[in-house]
Amino acid sequence: MRIIQSTNKKVLEKAVKRARERNIILPRFAEQKDPSRVPEAIREKLKDVGLWDINPLNLFRITWKNEPKPKGGGFNEGNWIEFPSELTRVDAKIVGVVGKWFPTGAHKVGAAYGCLVPRLVSGNFDPTTQKAVWPSTGNYCRGGAYDCALLACPAVAILPEGMSRERFEWLRSIGTDEIIATPGTESNVKEIYDKCWELRRERGDKIVIFNQFEEFGNSIWHYQMTGGVIQEIFKKHFESKAMRLSGYVSATGSAGTIAAGDFLRTKHPFIRIGAVEALQCPTLYQFGFGAHRIEGIGDKHVPWIHNVKNTDAVIAVDDEQVMQLLRLFNEQAGRHFLVEQGVRPDVVHSLDQLGISCICNLVAAIKMAKYYELGPRDVIFTPLTDSMELYASRSKEMEEQHGKYTAGLAGRHFGRYLEGVGTDYMRELTYFDRKALHNFKYFTWVEQQAKDSEDLRALWSDDFWQELFAQEQVDEWDKLIGDFNTATGLLKNL
Repeated sequence: MRIIQSTNKKVLEKAVKRARERNIILPRFAEQKDPSRVPEAIREKLKDVGLWDINPLNLFRITWKNEPKPKGGGFNEGNWIEFPSELTRVDAKIVGVVGKWFPTGAHKVGAAYGCLVPRLVSGNFDPTTQKAVWPSTGNYCRGGAYDCALLACPAVAILPEGMSRERFEWLRSIGTDEIIATPGTESNVKEIYDKCWELRRERGDKIVIFNQFEEFGNSIWHYQMTGGVIQEIFKKHFESKAMRLSGYVSATGSAGTIAAGDFLRTKHPFIRIGAVEALQCPTLYQFGFGAHRIEGIGDKHVPWIHNVKNTDAVIAVDDEQVMQLLRLFNEQAGRHFLVEQGVRPDVVHSLDQLGISCICNLVAAIKMAKYYELGPRDVIFTPLTDSMELYASRSKEMEEQHGKYTAGLAGRHFGRYLEGVGTDYMRELTYFDRKALHNFKYFTWVEQQAKDSEDLRALWSDDFWQELFAQEQVDEWDKLIGDFNTATGLLKNL
């Protein structure tokens, strides 16, 4: 399936003109995957640029491979944390790839780039007359708004009113054109969709909606970038005759990040791929509904872009477990207790690189290791999509609700929520189960969101996904980006 069907030369000329005026050079996807290909002149200029600065040069920092520095960093081979058995209480190695060092502090800035830029360089989005609309439960609209700020495109951020205060404050700080708060919290995705339909009726072609739950650019970006960096880290640091990549665990959310599992399956046919969700809203687990506190994994539907045929298990995690581990990992008494249990101090001090959904992923990885009886030969990877830097207000709320954190609480939480992790609330998917989850998409996407039932049937075909993820698709986008940069003339004048 080709994402870009045609090129609008008139609109493209306007986009090129704006990029030339604003000194915007676009990175190719190949450069995001391998930053050693970034021109040396740009690498030099980045030495004076902060990681979160509203500077078009930071487009080249949309990669997993940023040096972990808030300003002036170069590139590396990726950042990761290996969680020791003293913490996880399992023999399998659990490794998290760290998203904190993306601009905005979250990897969604990459997924948004994968949705917006192919349309920009093909003339299918006009930054001079159209606004880019980013419906999200949090980090995706932040990523989209940031990309738009760098690309001189007006942005509309849509997110539930109950999301963390930091998200709204930051969106305002970067000058987002419009910030729309919809009713509810993490689980209220339909309310976001309803607002999108309202905007379509009111504004017509003055907006382009980049819905992460249906935009295949989201999953393609993660297939290439997230899957790619995991494979590279595994091969260089873990692979041997005695070791195997046995699992990949990801909260479903928009189902972009879990597409890394599709890539990893091509390299490791026997890998198990686990889709994670909150127990309080068990949509994949038992077609359930509800509300929860694990920010970043919107639910109550199956995303259009989720290749459920490639998912082996659904793992539901209690949000109370996640919120109490947040305190254990970040409060002084909790960290002191972990060191007493034999967890190395350097690992303990790295735990603030796990945001709320990352802690959820870690718990799910432990559950996977126990369910499949994985041992010292097995490696499970999981994405650490953001960090505690985005959730300071949540820590304060937990203290106000539960009081000061103590060594006694740390011991109880360690015993119950780490040592006591079991295989409850897991659903291993048969072929029948996967087909049922696929069919469940009908009620959101065909009945509510105007998709065609024939397109839904096509999503069940392996050929569809193989064509979607084919390297030729991204190569085509890179050619368009190269032509765009040539047209602006900026790259050759560096």
